Amino acid sequence: MKKISVLILSFILLVIMNISPSKASGYNHSNLYDVKPGDTLWKIASKYHTSIEDLKVTNGLQSDLLLTGQKLWVPTTYVVVSGDTLWKISNAYNSSVQLIKAANGLKSDYIYIGQRLKIPQRKLNMQGQYVLMTREEFKDWLFHHKFNRDIRLIQQHHTWQPAYNDFKGTNYFTMLKGMENFHVQEMKWKNIAQNLTTFPDGKIAVSRPFNMEPEGSIGPKANAGAIMIENIGNFDIGHDVMTKEQKETIVYMTALLSLKFGLTPSIDTITYHHWWDLNTKERVLDNSKGYSVKTCPGTGFFGGNSTTAAKTYFYPQVKRKMQEITASLQ
Repeated sequence: MKKISVLILSFILLVIMNISPSKASGYNHSNLYDVKPGDTLWKIASKYHTSIEDLKVTNGLQSDLLLTGQKLWVPTTYVVVSGDTLWKISNAYNSSVQLIKAANGLKSDYIYIGQRLKIPQRKLNMQGQYVLMTREEFKDWLFHHKFNRDIRLIQQHHTWQPAYNDFKGTNYFTMLKGMENFHVQEMKWKNIAQNLTTFPDGKIAVSRPFNMEPEGSIGPKANAGAIMIENIGNFDIGHDVMTKEQKETIVYMTALLSLKFGLTPSIDTITYHHWWDLNTKERVLDNSKGYSVKTCPGTGFFGGNSTTAAKTYFYPQVKRKMQEITASLQ
């Protein structure tokens, strides 16, 4: 019964996410492009008089790969009607008042009926493969993307090191590059291990491309069909105390991933690093005595790192957030 209810919620959310912002707000011109068979970034950029680089930064694309059904923000034009304001238009078309004014040479916020406006798109904060986003930006990114592998498991980790005292409020990309260098040079992995990273201020970074399975010390069985989340901080009791912003992001992100991939929160779909033996690479859950396991994601992570803690403190929050997200979009 629980599985059925979550699948229903997933279906509702996917239907709603296919409604463009312009249609949802009463605007009749969408600037979301549905990728079709044979499309390339070059073809789409040429059609909408933009550049491949702008498309990639606008949509948080880590490569030139496109999959049929993927949605891309593209620049558009809009004819002003009665009741419009720059703020309303920018909200409906993934832009900003400042961007619209700059694109159209506007000196004030005054617009008039029949005026034709160029609507450029907001750009995401990217450096190389890394895409830094707010929670809401991540929601759009996740539901606009298509992925070419089956995802059945969400891994929760804490970094231990770097920890909170290493985060300076702006050094997101420096920290990500440092982890990447360690994972590639010291651990001999192909890329940074984690697909997602959360920061103490609640920001999210898409890190390792989603179409690549994660790498890590718990082995191929845990990594198969998985998305790995590294939460910046040392959440063992007596060390970093998770901020409200990061806590909200972890719950929200896990809820979005569960909805996107049709997962019901349980020990079989949301797993902790602590539940896997480092030597055998097998799942041991709470039977860690005599096995080589880490405390990750921390003895203070949402009430602890046991399956009981996950079922009591973490999964219920994720389920409630899944329901809230779906209800808010109806």
